[in-house]
Amino acid sequence: MLQQNSSRQNWVVGVDVGGTFTDFSARDLTTGRVLIHKRPSTPDDPSRAVLHGLRELTEKYHVDPGTITRFAHGTTVATNALLQRKGAEVALVTTKGFRDLVEIGRQVRPHIYDLHLDAPQPLASRALRFEIDERIGPTGEVVRELSDASIDGLVEQLRKQPEIEGVAVCLIFSFLNPAHEKRIAAALREAFPNVFVSVSSEVQPEFREFERFSTTLINAFLQPEVGRYMNRLKLEVTTVAPNAEFGIFQSSGGLMSVDRAAQFPVRTALSGPAAGAVGAAGAGAMSEILDVITLDIGGTSTDVCLIQAGRTAIASTRDISGFRIRLPMVDIHTVGAGGGSIARLGKDGLLKVGPESAGAVPGPACYRRGGTLPTVSDANVILGRLPVTLTGGDMTIDRNLAVKAVEPIASELGLSVEQAALGIVGIVTSNMVRAIRAVTIERGYDPRKFVLMPFGGAGGLHAADVARSLGINRIVVPRAPGILCAEGLILSDLQEDFVASCRARVIGDMGSAAAVVADLVKQGEAWLAQESEGALETHLVLSLDMRYVGQNYELAVEVANGSGHPVLPDSEQLRAAFFAEYLRAYGHYDQQAPIEIVNVRLRTIAKLPQRQSATETPVKKLEPFETKDVWFDEAGSVPTPMFDRSGLPAGTIIKGPAIITQLDSTTVVPPWAQIAVDAALNMIMEIKNV
Repeated sequence: MLQQNSSRQNWVVGVDVGGTFTDFSARDLTTGRVLIHKRPSTPDDPSRAVLHGLRELTEKYHVDPGTITRFAHGTTVATNALLQRKGAEVALVTTKGFRDLVEIGRQVRPHIYDLHLDAPQPLASRALRFEIDERIGPTGEVVRELSDASIDGLVEQLRKQPEIEGVAVCLIFSFLNPAHEKRIAAALREAFPNVFVSVSSEVQPEFREFERFSTTLINAFLQPEVGRYMNRLKLEVTTVAPNAEFGIFQSSGGLMSVDRAAQFPVRTALSGPAAGAVGAAGAGAMSEILDVITLDIGGTSTDVCLIQAGRTAIASTRDISGFRIRLPMVDIHTVGAGGGSIARLGKDGLLKVGPESAGAVPGPACYRRGGTLPTVSDANVILGRLPVTLTGGDMTIDRNLAVKAVEPIASELGLSVEQAALGIVGIVTSNMVRAIRAVTIERGYDPRKFVLMPFGGAGGLHAADVARSLGINRIVVPRAPGILCAEGLILSDLQEDFVASCRARVIGDMGSAAAVVADLVKQGEAWLAQESEGALETHLVLSLDMRYVGQNYELAVEVANGSGHPVLPDSEQLRAAFFAEYLRAYGHYDQQAPIEIVNVRLRTIAKLPQRQSATETPVKKLEPFETKDVWFDEAGSVPTPMFDRSGLPAGTIIKGPAIITQLDSTTVVPPWAQIAVDAALNMIMEIKNV
């Protein structure tokens, strides 16, 4: 899949589209040279910011576009389409008697104590949910044959709905026997060549019919919008970088082809945040820090993730805007708290921050782009925590506009604008703390045993306050925190996940499960043969969803990881592996209770050429370029030196208070902290008196 370029330069470019900024990271695989670039996002058409920024990057740094061999893209198109319900008009085809399954769901309220808030309406209205007379049984047997007449009748029903752009085909027990689904899909694709057809046995071939139906319906809903975007962007990028292979980042933490992304857009639902977690794992490894809590603060939201032993946590089920998705995804918890989060007084007279955001347009008031509402960024400007210019001088901050935006809140509360700004920052900090508690304390992990890694444009502004609230005494700020998601994209490898349901007791002969494993390995090796040309090496990771018989939920247990041909371990080895994982998750296990396998999963990875970024020794400039008054707490302002991070060599130690500025981010070092620059040029912040 990877093309080789004969010129001396060999550039890989990663592009992450955020709500406020579109970030670029480029690395020359020949020399290790790294370039970064930022430009405001264009929410009406994200591809405009991508293309303009790519041209700006090549022109600014005199990069020959022909030497770009790989272009990796983290996209929010699928997420935004789902959040705003701006996808296609879709229909659902299902087994007779099951048209209401996607609406019944799991019969749980979104918020247990809110009697008025309802679950979101299904993406396919009841009038567009069609039943077909067929039935596959619980062991994959055909209970009621699917007739050609039934298929013809379905086609005629759909012809009466010309507005339909996508169809989700979801039949009962099709994950065991997909024959009926395949016949229906083939007929629909022949009859409606311009309609996108998603098939549940291809999108998510696992048991639990609601999750399978929901995931497939979401995929059908996203296919037209995301497919058009992907194909258009691929063509346009070719005009700038004609030799670049195009990869799309998926929610599970690896790259896939544009064609695959257009076929399964639901896999990109958490594309951008997942790339940040991968970048964080890479940045931590450079400083030999493997246990990390990420704090990715952008303009609209904050994403947190737990990284243990250098590996990101993986979840199999997520709800996004109330819609259930069951696919492997980097386990990220998101809250509506970012630099653009809007502060307001609620009906109860209390100060609230977010989740509404000023976004990129018009943005915070201090950006001078027409915004008038008070945001977290405006509060930081008032407190003196942000420099006068951002993104390398491309954006000038106006403190007077920030004050004007916050003044109404301050007046209503009877506070000074600085005190009101401290309140805004304090509330958004508590929102971020709650997000971290959700992935640590609520799951049995002690956050004090981890290192906090802030990134995103606003990560360094709030990291010290968040760490202190959680009792964390160590923070690592990566070299380029504002573009770490884009950095994660160029660190990523090609990846594909395969899954098959397999209900089998873990005892004695495991022949049926071994056959399923062999079939998945065959599929994985076929994918590698097609996609991994030019890869340095390949890996296959085999894991099993296992549980005690009678339990409703299962644990993912990894049983093989390597470049060889994985095989299923014997029953005793499987039991030992399950006991170890159960003990880690719950603190106990039962050696006597029977165990069963539910699903078999195979992850195939094609390692792409990488090179460690070149560490250029900065010219030593330890003198601050400015001293300004900064508020850290209610005690008032403190004279605080401001340093340019590009002038801080390895070994530098700076005691707080200090502000460290750079192109893509700003780091606040309070009076009760100090930072040291390590050999990888990451900044290590130590919190005192926690």
